[in-house]
Amino acid sequence: MDITYTYLTTEELSERIKYDCRTIRQNLKDSVLLEGKHYIKPFGRRKILFLWEEVEKTMLAGSRSCEVLTIPMANGEVCHV
Repeated sequence: MDITYTYLTTEELSERIKYDCRTIRQNLKDSVLLEGKHYIKPFGRRKILFLWEEVEKTMLAGSRSCEVLTIPMANGEVCHV
């Protein structure tokens, strides 16, 4: 099964999720949005491309987390308790 991703720059992601670019870079990147899961650095460069489908999955899962206790795991997955 082939997975197709929508690649977004920080500015494009900012428009979609209504967060300032600085907030994404300083507060979300590497704490909530993880390299290899939510974003990549193509060709080993500084430019960051966010994977929209993964970001959206995480946002939607967060809105349901008030119903179930979840524990974030080191590999980026979540353990439901």
